[in-house]
Amino acid sequence: MEATWPVYRDQSPQLPTGLAQALYTKFNNLPVLDRLTAAPLILAFSEFDDSPEAWAKYDSISFRELCIKLGVSRRCYDEAFEPMILTGLFAPGGECSAAAALGMAYFFVLRGQNAFDVRWCRGNVGERILEPWVGFLEAKGVGFLCGTKVIGLEDEGGDGTIRKVLCSSVGGDGETVALEADDVVFAVGATALNAIVRNTPLLSRYPQYRKFANLRGTSVLATRIYLDQTIDTAFSANACWGFDKGIGMTVFDITKLHSADGLGGNTSKEVVSSLVGVEGSVMEVDYYACDALNVMDDQSILTKVKNDLDTIYGPSCINAKVTDAAIIRLPQAVNWYFPGSYTSMPDVHSSKTSDGIPNLYFAGDIVRSRHGSWSQEKAFVTGMEAANIILGMDVGKDVKQLNEEEAHVVLARNLLEGAQSFLGGGDKARGPSIVDFFW
Repeated sequence: MEATWPVYRDQSPQLPTGLAQALYTKFNNLPVLDRLTAAPLILAFSEFDDSPEAWAKYDSISFRELCIKLGVSRRCYDEAFEPMILTGLFAPGGECSAAAALGMAYFFVLRGQNAFDVRWCRGNVGERILEPWVGFLEAKGVGFLCGTKVIGLEDEGGDGTIRKVLCSSVGGDGETVALEADDVVFAVGATALNAIVRNTPLLSRYPQYRKFANLRGTSVLATRIYLDQTIDTAFSANACWGFDKGIGMTVFDITKLHSADGLGGNTSKEVVSSLVGVEGSVMEVDYYACDALNVMDDQSILTKVKNDLDTIYGPSCINAKVTDAAIIRLPQAVNWYFPGSYTSMPDVHSSKTSDGIPNLYFAGDIVRSRHGSWSQEKAFVTGMEAANIILGMDVGKDVKQLNEEEAHVVLARNLLEGAQSFLGGGDKARGPSIVDFFW
């Protein structure tokens, strides 16, 4: 165990962001001097304000390069930051944009440290969340074409407006269906955008959409194993690394997550069994940036998962037998925020530029937004923003805004901007950026 991150909403007193992370995080092995080498990152946090200018500036280098420039020690990077990037951005820090790393931290740290706390659905996500949501939408008149993929877009009349969306079954053996379109929203990730623009002549006419061909995804391997004994886990959610170079992983004790205090403290075997379907422990082990693992056969993957858990948890896991398992390979399934990727990402509404399709919109965590959120929250927010624009309403209507930056964050940003303005002869833009100053 290298470090323990707290549940911030449970801490007392509630300390200012930054200070809370420094004082409430417990490092078991990382020396204080190595931790202190991370202090210069405060300068990067102070300069990065989630603006397009900040994204463009920090997107040109990797997060690992940024840490090297700012003097972060090798041990601090390897034992603290690399695991967080591997499990937060799903790729090694040397292959992730510094802007993406700072953007993620901007949301989870600077604008709301409680957002770092994980909320876990108790029960099956499909049954508890997605199925009721689908039913609600269907009652509103929304139709779903399951097992259907988009194979083309048509702009009848050649005016650049999408009039029809061509669809077929996923297997490709069904007839093509042409859907009349008033507006089109692509709620997809980087890999899908890449494929869509390569296979849709209408989109490839436009320079801003052709850039989607630069976007790429990274792979995930999701596994869940059922054990005939309850194993001793100190924490229900864990970020791990070190088993395979460049591959991050998370380990979740599903039994604990489904049966803890959210059920009134009742953690009997009967309650656990009713939620996860078995007695004993159910463990979820997910791997990221794992193309080299996805090519393994199921039995080899299962053996690896059990061996990794045995290494982590020792005798209580070694003596347990696997009674069932599920393995899901997700090649290129999550967005890869590699250095330079920001310029190829879409905006919510493409017609902001002169060469866009007026009734085409984008939603998802790959979409550029000034809201400041990240991950699933950002996907939800950009969906709301797209809907608001289509309905002719204010883009931020009914979208919960992030907390205001705390006073010490504003002070640090103002001091840095003042120094840059002074060094730039009164022009902040001519002053040195943190990236350039530490080169």
